[in-house]
Amino acid sequence: MEQIKTSFDFEKPLADLMQQIEKVKQVADKTKVDMSATLAELDEKVATTSKKLYTNLTGWQKVQMSRHAERPQTLDYISLICDDFIEMHGDRTVKDDKAIIGGFATIDGQTVMIIGHQKGKNTKERQYRNFGMANPEGYRKALRLMRLAEKFNKPVISFIDTMGAYPGLEAEERGQGEAIARNLLEMSVLRVPILCFVVGEGASGGALGIGIGDKVYMLEHTWYSVISPESCSSILWRSWDFKEKAAECLKLTSDDMYKNHLIDGIVKEPLGGAHQNPELMAQTLKVQIVKDLKELKNVNADKLIETRIEKFCAMGVVVEN
Repeated sequence: MEQIKTSFDFEKPLADLMQQIEKVKQVADKTKVDMSATLAELDEKVATTSKKLYTNLTGWQKVQMSRHAERPQTLDYISLICDDFIEMHGDRTVKDDKAIIGGFATIDGQTVMIIGHQKGKNTKERQYRNFGMANPEGYRKALRLMRLAEKFNKPVISFIDTMGAYPGLEAEERGQGEAIARNLLEMSVLRVPILCFVVGEGASGGALGIGIGDKVYMLEHTWYSVISPESCSSILWRSWDFKEKAAECLKLTSDDMYKNHLIDGIVKEPLGGAHQNPELMAQTLKVQIVKDLKELKNVNADKLIETRIEKFCAMGVVVEN
């Protein structure tokens, strides 16, 4: 079987098995002894251990998975899902925020507007993209593109993957809170279908700024919360040492969010996470996107808005008998 790449401490049992497989292969090559039976047994153990490990991840482990350096990002999904993509720049006020990208694309012959966070893959790119933390102009660019999609009656698809909106002084001076709040308001009444996917980290208003949609999904090993486990730990316990406990208390995993009716569904990831097989992950996302667009394209715009507003207004409402 294709070996799973390991990166985290909790994946050590898998790493040990893979080390054993490598040693057996080396012995087989050196001695020319048939070790196929031993290899088959070890492969079976890897499959069993992988299934057991990745179906029982804790909240903190899912946070770690969502931050994997090789995890696919918005540009990866665009290249794998879309037939073409024309990136659009600038908010027509300040500048072009590189943390949020967007533009028209084609998926199976259907023109859509795609907007998403882009963190970057290496140190230089991450600095260029500001680690996926958008400034106000990023959210204003996103809103400009959504209005453009509405003008041409094209659906909007957003990919969410951010540690949060940029908390710098200059961002606050340019109206970070207002920019996000404006997006929440405008997305609520946008007259075209909106699909939102949390493909990595979904932190705070930075995620919500492009996260209001008719359908909101989370990939299996992602998180969505008002605050990161580290920040929560530092506030409650004055230390980052309790981040694992904070992750459990925050109920931030896709399973927790679905149980609490805060998202519409969970998109299954390849065994070991999206980074193990980006092509398969992209194909799974594409199937979901095509299915939802087909379902939503015939819904009347007024009904679309009414249903969208009702869905978000119902969140957190408690009815006492």
